[in-house]
Amino acid sequence: MATKSLHKRNDELAYANKQLEILNNGIFQNGELPKFSDKIAESGHKTLRPNKLEILQINVGYMCNQVCEHCHVDAGPDRKEIMTKETMSHCLEVIKNTGAHTLDLTGGAPEMNPNFRWFVEEASKAGIKDFIVRSNLTIIRANKKYYDLPDFFKKYNVHVVSSMPHWTRGKTDKQRGDGVFDKSIKALQELNERGYGMPGSDLKLDLVYNPSGAFLPGDQGALERDFKKALSEDFDIQFHNLFAITNLPISRFLDYLIASENYEDYMYALVEAYNPGAVANVMCTNTISISWDGYLFDCDFNQMLDLKVASKIQHIKDYNEDILNNRDIIISQHCYGCTAGAGSSCQGTVA
Repeated sequence: MATKSLHKRNDELAYANKQLEILNNGIFQNGELPKFSDKIAESGHKTLRPNKLEILQINVGYMCNQVCEHCHVDAGPDRKEIMTKETMSHCLEVIKNTGAHTLDLTGGAPEMNPNFRWFVEEASKAGIKDFIVRSNLTIIRANKKYYDLPDFFKKYNVHVVSSMPHWTRGKTDKQRGDGVFDKSIKALQELNERGYGMPGSDLKLDLVYNPSGAFLPGDQGALERDFKKALSEDFDIQFHNLFAITNLPISRFLDYLIASENYEDYMYALVEAYNPGAVANVMCTNTISISWDGYLFDCDFNQMLDLKVASKIQHIKDYNEDILNNRDIIISQHCYGCTAGAGSSCQGTVA
């Protein structure tokens, strides 16, 4: 397990232009594999265009208490990029005036932003119907100042979406670090004690599964049944849904693919699994992603590749939904990850 982010190590893959250089050349440049733009054209999509905005996904900072080997954000304790209260205030104005019904807070560990609780409290007043916080679970047990997070989440009816690579200690700790599994189990039990994830409860608790290696996730429904059976039998843990998400070939996962000499095979697997039925429902069609410094992106993955929206409106302080809706979505070869098999988004499969 790496203990420092790519940025801290000054690795060349910490920079978006190097990642895009890899994704746009090699087997895609020489014609071995079709570029994503050509593939969707075969399916009748000359371009991808946004539909009605439903989700504002806000990355409130890259700081995290973990350094997971698959992390597409390259988050970690050494990342200091944090959304300011001023930028959060711009986001709140957009929340009040947009038709979006879901606010999705992510990181890093979003709870580590010093203004996280203030933002949740203020955003809850704006009438958001589904308030998501993407928690790594271990943050709840990382420090005493976070121990009351389950109560805080319950107070504001926060929909908790939590990373959980596997129902076994070995596979979870391999991907996310020693001790992560035990802390995650403890956090899930504490959430259950508050009513989260229980049958019939309005306190939503969902898990997210990422494969731990250079392969695509299995059937989401089958994985959910396996997770529920194992976690219930071994730890008496309940949760509502499991989202299976394909690892996209960017940042640390791209670094892993190259280091393990699996990059080309993985890209072949993504292209071969391309599902034209998933294209119309990819998350970039109903989501705007906002970075810690307020810039706008078609999705969280484009944010990490510094591919800002193709619009004259590129910052939250200038937000104009009518102008933003009149744009093409920026795509590259990493987009194959969202259209492989049953498709993949932050809400799980899309096809």
